[in-house]
Amino acid sequence: MNNLRILEEKAMEIRQLTIESIGKVGIGHIGGSLSICDLLALLYFDVMNVDPKNPNDDDRDRFILSKGHAGPAVYSTLALKGYFDKSLLDTLNQSNTTLPSHCDKNLTVGIDMTTGSLGQGFSCAVGVAVGARMMKKDFWTYVCIGDGESQEGQIWEAAMLAGFQKLDKLIAFTDYNKLQIDGNIEQINGLYPLHDKWKSFGWHVQVVDGHDIKALKDAITLAQNISGRPSMIIMDTIKGKGARFAENKVSSHNMPVTEEMWKEAVKEIEEMKVKLWS
Repeated sequence: MNNLRILEEKAMEIRQLTIESIGKVGIGHIGGSLSICDLLALLYFDVMNVDPKNPNDDDRDRFILSKGHAGPAVYSTLALKGYFDKSLLDTLNQSNTTLPSHCDKNLTVGIDMTTGSLGQGFSCAVGVAVGARMMKKDFWTYVCIGDGESQEGQIWEAAMLAGFQKLDKLIAFTDYNKLQIDGNIEQINGLYPLHDKWKSFGWHVQVVDGHDIKALKDAITLAQNISGRPSMIIMDTIKGKGARFAENKVSSHNMPVTEEMWKEAVKEIEEMKVKLWS
C-alpha cells in the first residue's frame, strides 16, 4: 500500500512540475501532458529498468513518447528521477533550451527517440523492438500514442508489422482522453471500437483506467507475461487531469496559462498530497 501511495505522490509531483514549467513559459501542451502523468510515474519509478547515472546503457528499457507534444510531462519525470536538475524545467521551450516543446533525443538526456510528427514515434518503437530481437537484447520497449494520433495511417502500418513479427517485448499505451486539437475524437474521425481494431492486428489488448496506478500496474504485469503477441493497453484518461482549468477541454491541447491559473492548480495538488498520507 505504501508503494502505491508513493507512486501516486510521484504522479502528483510530475503534474505539479509540468503545470509549473508550462505556466512559467505562459503557454503549452498542458492537456495531453497531464493525462499521462500516472503512467509516467509508474514506468519510471517502478516498472522500467533505467538508471539516470547511465542513461545510454544498451540494456536499459526504452520509453518512446510518440505523441511528442506531451514532452513537458516526460521532462518533469526525468527531472524528478534525477536525469537533470529540476531548475532546467524553467527553460522549457525557451531559446537555446535542451527541453523543446516536442521530445528531441539529441537535446535532452533520457529521451530515447525524437518525436512530434504524429505516427512516426510508434513506428520507431516497433523498429526498436525488432532491433532488440535481432541483437538478442532482453530489454522492454514501451511506447505511448495519442488517440488523435491513432487516426494516422502510419500507426496501423506499424501495428500490422508488430503483430506479424509477434513482438512480445513491446508494450504500447493509448492515451484515450477522447479529445484532439480540433474537437471530440468521435466527431472528427472516430476510433470506436478501438479495442477490436488492435485485437484484429494481432495484439493482446486491455482497457484500464489510466489514472488508476494499481490497475495500470496489473495490466503491465499481465502484458509482460503474454507470449507471441505485442500488447496494447488502452488508457481511459482525462485530458488536463489535475488542473481544473484544463480538464476535459479541447482548448487545453495548447493553451495559454496565467500565473494565477498555474499557482492555484499547484496549490490544489499540494493539498491532495497532504490528504494522501493523512
